[in-house]
Amino acid sequence: HPCDFYRFRSPLLRIVSRQIWWLDPELTYGNAKPFVFTQGHSVCNRSFFPCFDTPAVKCTYSATVKAPAGIQVLMSATQSTYLEEEGVYQFYMEYPVPAYLVALVAGDLIHADIGPRSRVWAEPCLLPTAISKLSGMVERWLTAAESLYGPYIWGRYDIVFLPPSFPIVAMENPCLTFIISSILESDEFLIIDVIHEVAHSWFGNAVTNATWEEMWLSEGLATYAQRRITTETYGAAFTCLETAFRLDALHRQMKLLGEDNPVSKLQVKLEPGVNPSNLMNLFTYEKGYCFVYYLSQLCGDPRHFDSFLRAYIEKYKFTSVVAQDLLDSFLNYFPELKEQCVENKAGLEFERWLNATGPPLAEPDLSQGSSLTKPVETLFKLWTTEPLDSAAAASSADLTKWRTFQTVLFLDRLLDGSPLPHEVIKKLSECYSSQLDSMNAEIRIRWLQIVVRNDYYPDLYKVRRFLENQMSRMYTIPLYEDLCTGTLRSFALEIFYQTQNQLHPNLRKTIQQILSQGLTPLPAIDTTAVATDTPAMLLEDKVSEATNGAISLRDVNVSA
Repeated sequence: HPCDFYRFRSPLLRIVSRQIWWLDPELTYGNAKPFVFTQGHSVCNRSFFPCFDTPAVKCTYSATVKAPAGIQVLMSATQSTYLEEEGVYQFYMEYPVPAYLVALVAGDLIHADIGPRSRVWAEPCLLPTAISKLSGMVERWLTAAESLYGPYIWGRYDIVFLPPSFPIVAMENPCLTFIISSILESDEFLIIDVIHEVAHSWFGNAVTNATWEEMWLSEGLATYAQRRITTETYGAAFTCLETAFRLDALHRQMKLLGEDNPVSKLQVKLEPGVNPSNLMNLFTYEKGYCFVYYLSQLCGDPRHFDSFLRAYIEKYKFTSVVAQDLLDSFLNYFPELKEQCVENKAGLEFERWLNATGPPLAEPDLSQGSSLTKPVETLFKLWTTEPLDSAAAASSADLTKWRTFQTVLFLDRLLDGSPLPHEVIKKLSECYSSQLDSMNAEIRIRWLQIVVRNDYYPDLYKVRRFLENQMSRMYTIPLYEDLCTGTLRSFALEIFYQTQNQLHPNLRKTIQQILSQGLTPLPAIDTTAVATDTPAMLLEDKVSEATNGAISLRDVNVSA
């Protein structure tokens, strides 16, 4: 019973919180022991412990956690001790952090050092893979980040891989980044996700947005820093390719939402009763990134902007800021730009960047990535130009030699053009379907979405096989959304009823909502495998309500 596993204690209350995600052993990879984790972003930790649950307030914290033998407990803290005879863990975060960055995880976790100040934690069956993917890499990324933005102030940078029930891709909890284990098979996505969380150590954790209406101050700056780090470590071409992929997703979201949608503003109005997490979208990341990139271009040399960001971090670390703090600091650091009144440049006014709806006012020059993006554009054009020359298209490129971001960019553009002519989807399947079967899940899910959106029945069995082996929100929700948008709802229902008991109750409920849209309520689902008083069953964020078709979680929840 969860109450025997962990209980929060204070002089005022003793609760089992809805904010804590409890997993029975069968919902873990090892199927051996129960598992629990918290997810505080944006305003969930108010149900975990008494706090001022706003990013404007920061404090240090200490915690004492008692756990059964064999259960490893970790928290986002700079110091920890374990009293084995009592089964008690003690944690202390010595630097002030906002409430949403307090995090706890406990389960069948073991670790291995992967660098001088980093270790990876995972279930025993996953640890060898995690080591092979990250050994030596995190230190390389930290060193690159320090060369750009100054010392890493949090001491250790550890990573814990969580079961597929983790509701987002990654979370930048200081000292202990949380990452969903599902991403381990997709090397390039893993690299980007970890580097993004590394960047948050400076932008978001050290200096935090004071209000959820300006999340771009964390996410836009972290995305900019992430791309500066990848440029230093992997080159400009790779960075431009990843940026092109994300900006494609941004424009896809813009097309679906409309250019006058208020959520496309950088300074979004947070209405009473709205969960701030519902405001997180690609504009937060990519439009925010474009604004920061524009500021860097005003300096003439990105290294000058790096120097400014170092000074900005030093001035505001351990505090929370608003956009005006950043922009005033920028203009004061570059007085020549202030004299030129760059903040009021026609069509590119800072105020317009912040408060205008629609796409970014300017986008980065991605020509340095042309060696990687042009083959994608050529192949897409060959497959979508009439009349189709399938032989020329098939011989144009070898997808087995492409980078993952090239392949997903190609498939995303095919998705945007779906439904495709039957001859095209048939030839695409003949050419690529078998190749894609052996590729990572980020690639496979996109091909399967193409199959579903084009009602291509010969490959539907692959959709079933994929969903039978996936327990992650990021790899199930997009497919169920597409299945229910088209003519395959009954097929989706059949798969769901066969696989429901392997899904976390929260994910199960979300899929039920998708399946029942426009229909009479679904019959009650057998949940005998899950105790009805399990707190996790009561927690359901409304992320799914903002998703439909192409605006799926793989696009929106890049990472926290």
